[in-house]
Order: sequence, then structure tokens, then C-alpha cells
Amino acid sequence: MTTAPDFKRKIINDPLYGFITISDKLVFDVIEHPFFQRLRRIEQLGLASMVYPGALHTRFHHALGAMHLMGQAIETLRSKGFQISADEAQGATLAILLHDIGHGPFSHALEHHIVHAVSHEEITLMFMKQLNTEFDNKLSTAIAIFENSYPRKFLHQLVSGQLDMDRLDYLMRDSFYTGVSEGVISTDRILKMLTVADDDLAVELKGIYSIEKFIVARRLMYWQVYYHKTVLAVEYMLISILSRARTLATEGADLQASAALMFFLQQQIGREQFDASPSILSAFAVLDDYDIYSALKQWSAHSDPILSSLCSDLLNRKLFRVVITTTPFPDEKTNAIRAMIKKQLNLSNDNYRYFTGQGEISNSAYDPNSDRITIIDKNGERWDISGLSEQLNIAVYNKTVSKFFTYYPKWANE
Repeated sequence: MTTAPDFKRKIINDPLYGFITISDKLVFDVIEHPFFQRLRRIEQLGLASMVYPGALHTRFHHALGAMHLMGQAIETLRSKGFQISADEAQGATLAILLHDIGHGPFSHALEHHIVHAVSHEEITLMFMKQLNTEFDNKLSTAIAIFENSYPRKFLHQLVSGQLDMDRLDYLMRDSFYTGVSEGVISTDRILKMLTVADDDLAVELKGIYSIEKFIVARRLMYWQVYYHKTVLAVEYMLISILSRARTLATEGADLQASAALMFFLQQQIGREQFDASPSILSAFAVLDDYDIYSALKQWSAHSDPILSSLCSDLLNRKLFRVVITTTPFPDEKTNAIRAMIKKQLNLSNDNYRYFTGQGEISNSAYDPNSDRITIIDKNGERWDISGLSEQLNIAVYNKTVSKFFTYYPKWANE
């Protein structure tokens, strides 16, 4: 990374890694930018703190941690004789630093409910291009690495791949803040075992057991944290609230909310709108968890009984019940729950949909068809980990496991 002569290193104390050093002025200036500082106000795990009270870490924490791991990975690869230029190192560092900058309030929970059919990765790229303009095209390499258009593939794999710095950090960080020890992995060992084979990121054979543990940890964290039934309950209550608020806003109802939130509630914003007006990205750039929290408090006293009851229940942790099954919920039971909700709340039409619904969750710990984890021995021979591991039941860990869930108020099944 390039360093300005008058730039003094900055040090951040991280609870996972100790001191994180920022020795590049451009990287520091990007961190100081309002686009990035906004990540301080977006929780990494959405509303998972309703289940795990310690899970209050933010996207800001995670981005800095992933940046730190990127620095260690580059140092390891250079020590093994792989040439990575200062521009490439800086580009990879900025790419991982900014990889989550496109997240909206509560991260994944509301990803498709603030904007329509636009992923956080797409919005991330919009932010990166805007920053590139502001910083005199100094983020061009970072954008190429992020988009996987840079000629050295392994740099993109460090940002987005089976063993990327994103996954290594979020497993350790989410485990630390939730207290779920199943997510603990041997990050240092994995980083030290990284290598490159024919421009693909690979792992030395002696690191195979750490990779096995990584795959198992990822699978367990999905079931125990990310897909925890109460986490799902909170997320779908929040989705119902935003859906009801959007309906009321389009009908002209009086809603007290921040200007940024009202902007996205009163109209459906998709990719076409982002492309047509730069002001849309500017509006998104000031939207964070605080807008939602403030709205929940305001709306808990709203005259609309559906909106007010949902907000009040969420704020006071009177959450939906979630039932997870291996087969779809029986239609007769679904219909009975709907009927009880309509009767109990005196709802007309299909307004029961704000209180009950169904969905599907899938967990795939390792998919060799999308991006393989390559193991390489000292003679240069390579294997996919699925054909080499002695410990993993690869038939299980390669398989995508799907489950079904239904949510409804707890009283609706009594």
C-alpha cells in the first residue's frame, strides 16, 4: 500500500485481533468518509440482539476486521514469494473494507424491503464508484477486484469466495458477540496456510483440519444464530411493520418518520430509479438503523391498530412464534391460524398477512460447484477438499439442506 510521507499510522483496538493498524492515507480517508461512517449505525446481525443480547456489533466493526485479515493474508502470500504490488494490495484492502457498504438498515433483515430488487452488492458497487469519483479514480483497482474483472483471480477470491476475509471475520466476530462458541475457527492457522495455485486461492495440505473446522462452524452458525427461530420471528415482524407502513404511506396516511425513511416508503425504488437519479444513492446513504428505531417508537402509538400493535409488540419483545419443519406446514392448520387472527383482531380482507406467513430457509456449508476450496501438497498436487477430507461427511456438508417455517402470534395457536 502507498503511504503519504506526512501520514501518521492510525491504530484501532479491536476486541478480536488487538491492535489494527491503518498505515495508508487513502484507506484512512475512505474510513473517515460519511458513507463508511454510516456503518457504525447498522448492526451486523440485524435484530439478533433480541436473542443474543451481546450481538450489538456493527458493520463498521466487521469491515475493519475483514480489512485487518486482508492485510495478514497479503503478508502471508508475499512471504511465500507471490508478487503483489502496492496498488494491488491497496485495491484488495479497499475492496474488502467496502464490501458491505451497500447494506441498509438492519443488514440482511430488510435488504429487499427498503428498495426493490436491488441487492446490497449492487448498492455497494454504486457507493464504490461514487467514492472513486470523489477520490480521483484511486479506487479503480479496488472496483476491478470487487467485480472480479481484475486479471488476478485470487485477489477477488480473498474478497468474495469460499475462504474470503468476509467469512473468516464474521464467523469469529459473530461467535464472539453472541457467545456461540460453535463459530470459533482457527483464523490465524487458515491465513498462514493460504497459497496460490494457477491464480486460484488454495490452502496447503497441513491446513486441512482448520478448513474442516471452518466448514462445520459455518453450518452450525447458520442454524444456531442466523436462522434461529426467534431471530426469524423478529425479522418477519419488522418486515410486516415496513410493509404496513408502506401501504399507509402510499394511501396518504400521516406517518411520523425521518425524511430518508419516508422517501423510500412513499415510492418503490429499484435499479432503474438508482440509475436515473444520483440523489437516490444520497438518500440511501443517510438511512440506518436509527431511522427504523425512531419510527418504531413513533408508530407504536399510531391510530392504525395493525401498525401500532406490531410496533408495540416488537419493542416490548412480544414476538411471533416460529415453527420450523422439514415439510411444508399443513394447509388446514394454516387456514385455522388465519381464521383465528382475523376473528381475534377483527381484520378485514387479507390483513391477516401482517401477522402470519411462511417461508423457507436453506443452509449449504460448502458448494464445490460455485467456488471450490483447493488443497495443495508440497509437490503441487491439488484436490478439492470434498475428495480429500477424512473427517467431514462431504455428502452431508455439500448438500443444501432446506427447512420450512411458519410464523404467527403465539396466542393464535392456543
